[in-house]
Order: sequence, then C-alpha cells, then structure tokens
Amino acid sequence: MATLSILPQLTQARAPLTREVLVINEKGEKSTMQIPAERDLTVYVDKRELVTLMTLGAQPELLVLGFLLNQRLVDNASQIESITVDWEVNSAAVKTHAGIDKIEERTAKKVVTTGCGQGSVFGGLMDEIENIKLPAALLTKAQLYGITEAIRQQESTYKSAGSVHGCALFKGTQMLMFVEDVGRHNAIDTLAGWMAMQGLSTKQQPQEHEPYVFYTTGRLTSEMVIKSAQMGIAIVISRSGITQMGYDIAQQLGLCAIGRAVNKHFVAYTAFQRFEMQLAG
Repeated sequence: MATLSILPQLTQARAPLTREVLVINEKGEKSTMQIPAERDLTVYVDKRELVTLMTLGAQPELLVLGFLLNQRLVDNASQIESITVDWEVNSAAVKTHAGIDKIEERTAKKVVTTGCGQGSVFGGLMDEIENIKLPAALLTKAQLYGITEAIRQQESTYKSAGSVHGCALFKGTQMLMFVEDVGRHNAIDTLAGWMAMQGLSTKQQPQEHEPYVFYTTGRLTSEMVIKSAQMGIAIVISRSGITQMGYDIAQQLGLCAIGRAVNKHFVAYTAFQRFEMQLAG
C-alpha cells in the first residue's frame, strides 16, 4: 500500500460543473436550464505536451493521474512528483521524478476510440492484454441489485443537466467513489487516479464475495474493459450494453461483463462463473 510520503502533490483546481443558459421550448416559452460545462485540458509531462482531454473539470488532477496510469506511461503514482492544474490557461503540468522512459516512442501511435468526447489511447495498450491476470471475484444477484439501487439514489450532474457519464467503484455494495465527466473514459481514469492516491491496490482484494466492482452508465467498449482489467477489477456493470470488441476482450480475460443493468433487469455477457444467480435468503 502506498504511503503519503511518496504520493504526488496535487492542486485542487475545481471548475464549475454546469452553466446556466437561456432556452426556448416547443411552445415558444423561454426559461433557463443547466448544461454540463465541458472544457479542454492540455496535459504537459515534464514540459512536453502530451494530450488534450475534454472534461467537466470536477477532479482534473485525478483524471490526469489516472490517464497516465491507464495508458501505462507510469507504473504507479510514486513516479510523479506533482500535478498542477491551472484553469486560467487550461493546462495540467505533470512533473515526474525521473522522466518517462521512451515517452516519444510510446506515445507516437494513437488510436481514436468511441469514447464520448472522442477519447484516444496510445497504440501499445492493446498489446498488453495477455499479461493481465484478474483476481478471484464473485458477485451475487443481491449485490448487483444493491449496486443499481445505490446508483439510482446517487445525486448527479446527469440528473440536473444531462449529457454526462457517471462511473463508480464499489466494494461489494459499498460505493467507494462516484465521478462524472463528459466521457466515460475520463470517468474511469479519474477513478484510477483516486485509487492510486488512496493507496488502494486490487492485488489486496477483499473477500471473494465482496469484490471490487466497476459501474458505468456508458457502454462497455474495448477501452473500458481493458482499463477495468488493468485496474484489477474483474466485474464490470453497465447501464448500457457491450460492443463486439469489448465482449471478445472480456471473454479472453475472464472478466464478468454485465449490461442493461437498470432496476432489476440485466444481461450477463461473459464469465458467468463470477456471477451467482441465486438471491440470498
């Protein structure tokens, strides 16, 4: 488990999540409503421009940290000295302790993903799938229903303004962290950054019947499945469905992908051995 002495120093550069605008409805009536405040954030690593992310700006430092981790540009948070976000210039300055080895070569190839906000991943990410080993994890139907109910009750920007995706990390039915962003890929990266700052390692898994579970409102694409697996999470739940590539990768990894999970409706797509159908009691 990481200790505070080796974790990076982060600013707390929060930005307004919504903006009020004037609208006219189908009856010609004027009113105001909230819309998500999407903004660009250009990431610099040791003064080298890396990527521009489109984000709400709720927790940008965690987003940047999680992005670097999920892109496998850094192995752990202790390699980073600081992340400084400045919304006056829409930039995030990352300072590492010893640089990132072969960063030009490792970031030369980019793949544009289907992620909302047009996400991108660096090409080598797909090459590491066969090295991922997922921990033992087993989810019950009762736990699944508990998770969907917790999401239903969660206060969110989506309820007030729409047009965003939400992601959450659960331990059993306990929600550890909930985050929203314009793209589901940003939301899962923010979760990865939060886990790193908490020193939370899925290598020290809770009991098999109280697993770490990732929930997303968005569809389970290849990117979402790979990132979940890289974070050591063997069970993912979506309010939406799954793509063909997401399905194939989940099958290959033995990751349990559950979709169409709303109220008490769901479809389990893969790794059925990780899901217990029988309700407790």
